[in-house]
Amino acid sequence: MAIEKVREYLAQYGLADRIREFDVSSATVDLAARALGCEPERIAKTLSFLVGDSAVLIVAAGDARVDNAKFKAQFHTKARMLTREEVPEKVGHAVGGVCPFAVKEGAEVYLDISLRRFETVFPACGSSNSAIELTLDELERSAAPRAWVDVCRGWA
Repeated sequence: MAIEKVREYLAQYGLADRIREFDVSSATVDLAARALGCEPERIAKTLSFLVGDSAVLIVAAGDARVDNAKFKAQFHTKARMLTREEVPEKVGHAVGGVCPFAVKEGAEVYLDISLRRFETVFPACGSSNSAIELTLDELERSAAPRAWVDVCRGWA
């Protein structure tokens, strides 16, 4: 189960005991915000794209949307989201629980600057009913992103 892989992965950073599991779904930004009792923009959603043959994961604020022109400038290709079937195969988590932790080899993680306006954010933890509250430093350390990027709009 993906949440167990994430729990094991986050244990190396001393964060596993902070994973929260809910009796309700947290599979979308709105559902996660409701389950956590926080603003939707503080949900750190992980969006999955195909760049070449690899999965590229963009972790962005809940109110941010990928800007196609910015994405193309950053990755030199049109933004194409992975299909529901491709996500588990290329990322290692199912839709609704995609997160930047314990991803398959070859999947590249990027953090969008839309997250920088918050002290803490809430990414999922591999299941459609889990999340963890992390500072941006904790997120950066545990997600091991390739870089911070500016590929979103609608949040500023």
